[in-house]
Amino acid sequence: MGGVYESIGFAEARSALAWWLEAGVDADVQEEPRNWLKPAPQPSAKPTETAPVSNVSQPSAETLAELRDWLASSAQLPLAQAATKRILPHGPENAAVMLLSDAPRVEEAASGQPIGGDAWALTSRMLAAIGIAPDQAYSASLSCFIAPGAKMSAEERETCSEIARQHIRLAKPQRLLLFGEAVCQALLGKALPQARGHAYKVEGVRTVATFHPRSLIKDPANKSYAWKDLLLLMEDES
Repeated sequence: MGGVYESIGFAEARSALAWWLEAGVDADVQEEPRNWLKPAPQPSAKPTETAPVSNVSQPSAETLAELRDWLASSAQLPLAQAATKRILPHGPENAAVMLLSDAPRVEEAASGQPIGGDAWALTSRMLAAIGIAPDQAYSASLSCFIAPGAKMSAEERETCSEIARQHIRLAKPQRLLLFGEAVCQALLGKALPQARGHAYKVEGVRTVATFHPRSLIKDPANKSYAWKDLLLLMEDES
């Protein structure tokens, strides 16, 4: 992210000096004849050294800790703005289940986790119903930024999808539960109503999509469908 002046770089300076040398200014008196028509020798090409690029939109992390550090610091993530609060993932590697949800909202700010408040209380009860303690779950969101009213472009959603896939590979959960519409579109290419009721493989992990707990609080009638999704998630694959 004073006064106007012009400067020349090294290449321009070298070119200017070369002109004066060709004009004979390098010597007061030249005893040997000079072939003015002889082409100047070409310098051997040297490989250009490029400085390492930092703060890119795609991580090169090889461990979950490196990825989480990158999510906490990169300014080139989709929806990133200087004043926008980040809600970072939490939970253990190799978790019994990874909860990947739509972007966090303002109500998550106080809790500091991707699913917070009453929605997390409901999530904890949902996990307990399938025999998983809340601290055995790894929780993350498609975007880690609270950005009310912001809408992702198709390109931003694709970027978030690639980041999420790398996140899954590094977190190595046993199962993956997708919460909400946006994350279904990003990882499955389907709207939630079409994605529900089926088991998928995302980065080799058994995956099921269901309603976000926030949605279930607003529309409790869908809890019975969410229960079926949880049972599908936990079915034995053998």
